[in-house]
Amino acid sequence: MTGIPNSRTGGASGQAMVEFVLALPLVLMLLFGIIQFGTVFNHDETIADAARAGARTAAVSRLETDPIGLAKAAARASAGGLDQTQLQVGVSNDQTGDSDGGWPSGSNVTVTVSYPYTIDIFGLTVKTGVLTSSTTERVE
Repeated sequence: MTGIPNSRTGGASGQAMVEFVLALPLVLMLLFGIIQFGTVFNHDETIADAARAGARTAAVSRLETDPIGLAKAAARASAGGLDQTQLQVGVSNDQTGDSDGGWPSGSNVTVTVSYPYTIDIFGLTVKTGVLTSSTTERVE
């Protein structure tokens, strides 16, 4: 009986190809979703590092002529891999300047960095938003 072909199973050679074609879009969407998530996570870590670098620079440069400009420059330099035209950096101090024009020692300086993101999978926009990180340090 093994020599007689069965007409019911004889046409099953294309079944694997059909299953592959049906499963491929789902697997590709999952793969590209993971890649997009990794990119957004990388950008989030980059802006967190930029906020820390900017806050540290602001905390140690209270007597400089432009501590805000130095803090913004440090944050932008730390986020060099991001599109600088879309990167937003803000610096604030919780007290006014002292008699020599700098920030008072012991006050807090906060650096906030924001960057927009879009998750696209095959041209379909899944999610858009803004990544934001803020760091506060004590002025030395």
